[in-house]
Amino acid sequence: MAVLIDTDLLVDVEHGVAAPEIDQLLRDQERAISVITVSELLHGVHRATGARRARRSAFVEHLLAGLQAILITEQVARVHADIWAQLAKRGQAIGAHDLWIAATAIAHGLSLATGNAAEFSRVPGLRVLGSPSATSKTVLDLQTPRSCAAGGHGRDCHARRA
Repeated sequence: MAVLIDTDLLVDVEHGVAAPEIDQLLRDQERAISVITVSELLHGVHRATGARRARRSAFVEHLLAGLQAILITEQVARVHADIWAQLAKRGQAIGAHDLWIAATAIAHGLSLATGNAAEFSRVPGLRVLGSPSATSKTVLDLQTPRSCAAGGHGRDCHARRA
């Protein structure tokens, strides 16, 4: 099963934080990110200043070169609307960006690796890998670029807290 990586794990990689249980879960799985994650990572670059901005920019560009970013398509938007309505009905809304990331994972048949399992576990039908404190240093293996996961279609597979 392929995995969509949530932004929080990538930011933790940048900060040098690791959790062996996530590393173990992701070891042999194909990895991808959402275009929402791309935006969140780049937002962090734009907010940083000086040498920190340069380091963060280099880190983010390295990530983007090695991971497929999955686009928001009509199919993802339909899943998003359905999840949004279900969560609103139950009074269990999640963050707007997290909702798009969850919808992307579900629409493409991916599990979601996150350090924010408490929030994402409210999303019906989403397979969540991680725990509220789980983060990973080796979420990515950029030695070999990963292809887009199940349901990905070449360039359609293109395109969180920095």
